[in-house]
Amino acid sequence: MQTKNTYLNIIQKIAPTLLVGAIFGLFIAKVGLVGTGGLMALPFVIMFLVLLTNNPHIGLYTVMYIGFFANGVSRYSAAPIGLSVDVVLLITLILGFSKSNNDDRNRLNNPFVYGIAVWVAFTIFEIINPQSRSISAWFFAVRGTSLYMIQLIILTVLLMNSEKKLHTFLNIWIGWSALANLWAMKQMYLGLNNAEQQWLNAGAYKTHLLFGKLRAFSFYSDAGQFGAAMAHMLLVCVILGFGPYKFKQKAIYWGLGIFFMWGMAISGTRGALIIPLSGIMVYLLLSRNFKVLIIGVVTVGLLFSALKFTTIGSGNYDIQRMRSGLNPNDPSLLVRLENQKKISAYLTSRPLGGGIGSAGYWGQRFSPGTFLAETPTDSWYVRIWAETGIIGLTIHLAVLFVFLLTGLIVIFKMKYNIKNRQTAIALFAGFVGIALASYGNQVLGQTPTSVVVFMSLGFIWLLYKWDMPLNNSSLP
Repeated sequence: MQTKNTYLNIIQKIAPTLLVGAIFGLFIAKVGLVGTGGLMALPFVIMFLVLLTNNPHIGLYTVMYIGFFANGVSRYSAAPIGLSVDVVLLITLILGFSKSNNDDRNRLNNPFVYGIAVWVAFTIFEIINPQSRSISAWFFAVRGTSLYMIQLIILTVLLMNSEKKLHTFLNIWIGWSALANLWAMKQMYLGLNNAEQQWLNAGAYKTHLLFGKLRAFSFYSDAGQFGAAMAHMLLVCVILGFGPYKFKQKAIYWGLGIFFMWGMAISGTRGALIIPLSGIMVYLLLSRNFKVLIIGVVTVGLLFSALKFTTIGSGNYDIQRMRSGLNPNDPSLLVRLENQKKISAYLTSRPLGGGIGSAGYWGQRFSPGTFLAETPTDSWYVRIWAETGIIGLTIHLAVLFVFLLTGLIVIFKMKYNIKNRQTAIALFAGFVGIALASYGNQVLGQTPTSVVVFMSLGFIWLLYKWDMPLNNSSLP
């Protein structure tokens, strides 16, 4: 009798565990490991939402994190990580407006917001473009074409209202860029992992393995974007290093600049060179020291001449590749120009273009076999031209010109906080460099570059608004 009671006690104790195990097993059988992973992640999602509700600006930091690793993860998994950016931005936007006050919202009355709003309105109008082949393509493509841009500018101006948040933005950007550079060096000197090798074998080797030498791409979408991102970070660090800091801080920034220059070089991205060259010219102009500006112009001219008209460094692959970008008979350039001629002929009777999402990746996914889907655009501006026509390209360039003019005006007006002004110049020079480099690559619309560029525009406006006589705060 006692033995029977013992067995009953044991059964009563383990029955709940067995029941939970059975239910969990049935759940796994029903929804699979992905669904199970989602269930296990649910507590962390709830914790994140609670944190985000109390601190909406964390949503922008989260988008930065996702932007940096999303492209790399796509080589390992087909999970739609990119859509998480949409979810986080939407939730952050709702929370941002619900928790903001009139002073916060009044900061949105600025040319950056107005300019991007015009572009967003036009891209929404493009949904009725008679040439458009797919509403689904428009939905997926319009996010990177305009919707992310306006949300990032608005949320930065609305929520990142302290220099501490600016410091965090810069630290996240520098930290992730450094990690990306280290990963690229690992690719170059230790080799690729299996997923990266499969990506190359699937066709990327045509553009990433030239003359037997790898173009490092890190965990970015491709070497072009990685090289532009490293050049962008190089420029920002060098300009910050010229600021009114102690020598130790200057040395750190300049050391980082050399580190990122190495990353730009191993990417083999010729178009990235325009970013530091043009950015430094912007810095010299805004520094208001015209003697230094003249010296800078002469220096850049000499560097250009050395690449264009001499054979100095021709034994170095990286220098020779940059030099080939200045060759008007470069085969790659000739192919691009030929594609642009074809697109020009196609758009003669299509002033609104072929519709957003009709070219490039989204075109191949949703309307394969069509002219725009099968004709490489390469350039961000050529893609905008192909998808929105001459009307869309004109509006887009006009909006970028508004950004350019606004940045110049507000930075020229800043005079009280020298460190903040230096930061504004660095961010603005980065925007100019990326805008110019986007003629050769589509970096302006690709994460993480697009995320940091449009947040930078928001910070430039904030730095201008913070520049008051009684504001004695400064960057460390």
